[in-house]
Amino acid sequence: MMSKLSEADLIINPDGSIYHLNLLPEDIADTVITVGDLDRVSEISKHFDSIEIKKGKREFITHTGYLGKKRITVLSTGIGTDNIDIVFNELDALVNIDFATREVKKELKSLDIIRIGTSGAVQTDIPMGTILASSFGLGFDALMNYYMHQISGDEHSLLDSIKSHFSHIKGIHPYLTAADQGLLQTIGKGMEQGITATAPGFYAPQGRQVRAKNAVPDFISQLNSFKEGKNRITNLEMETAGIYALAKTLGHKALSVNAILASRVKFEFSSTPEKIVEKAIKMVLERL
Repeated sequence: MMSKLSEADLIINPDGSIYHLNLLPEDIADTVITVGDLDRVSEISKHFDSIEIKKGKREFITHTGYLGKKRITVLSTGIGTDNIDIVFNELDALVNIDFATREVKKELKSLDIIRIGTSGAVQTDIPMGTILASSFGLGFDALMNYYMHQISGDEHSLLDSIKSHFSHIKGIHPYLTAADQGLLQTIGKGMEQGITATAPGFYAPQGRQVRAKNAVPDFISQLNSFKEGKNRITNLEMETAGIYALAKTLGHKALSVNAILASRVKFEFSSTPEKIVEKAIKMVLERL
């Protein structure tokens, strides 16, 4: 007999919705687009032929509707892998847990989850305006220290090389997960591809220095100097690694599509970020 999840482990609101996302199981589609910025939800759903659901709580805004005959959910996660932890566990609960019995369903559903986010390039040959699909998510945050997760042989070999490259930096214990190959070859077809590094912050954790002294001042050069075969670290942001690792752990398929707004090696930032994000949105929607 399956064990019943406690009210403390799985929090369900009085209206039957999941705690943070404020969604009912029937509110989400099998294809989910995640964005960090809540204002970006409407920038995607404006392309839908119809919108059937608009809900929100805190930074989590959800629109579900149709693009042609395809039902799609767009959901804002907020910034960082701590928010990814909330969103992905609650998305999984909505499709794979029976809220009436508080038991895991016998037949599990796998969602297609595509992140459309912004990022900075760490390689000189990746210009601003590039739309990049993450072949791997490389996490420098601590999220996956709290989950049991398995990695493939290819992931393990590449991660060993990465750990060796960054071994001189104290306190860094990176994790690595590959993109879903099906989504990478369809949604990501023809896009620039590479390893996306995920940082636990925006300033010093991404090699920036404003006033507080940076303990790893050469972090960007450490990122762009790594190479193993055809694999190199191409860009830096704050969610992809958590998305890939939790998606794999929970049995979902994930792809991160990055709108490159900055060159971290040339110290430049785009003057037209909205146009680059819109380009990424249109590319993804055309391929769904």
